[in-house]
Amino acid sequence: MKLLNNEQAAEILGLRPGTLEIWRLQGKGPIFRKIGRLVRYVEADVFSWLDGQKRVSTSQRVTP
Repeated sequence: MKLLNNEQAAEILGLRPGTLEIWRLQGKGPIFRKIGRLVRYVEADVFSWLDGQKRVSTSQRVTP
């Protein structure tokens, strides 16, 4: 299991690290782990979340 910090996960997703910080507060984005005060993402969870973002149209709803 490969753990990623916020910056590494954001780079994979093509986002700014601050976006992931905001998403965590809003309950959005990939699943993350808290290890003490550290936030870590499992690489497989990041790719799984990304795979779940596939859409065939802009009007397609996100299913939880």
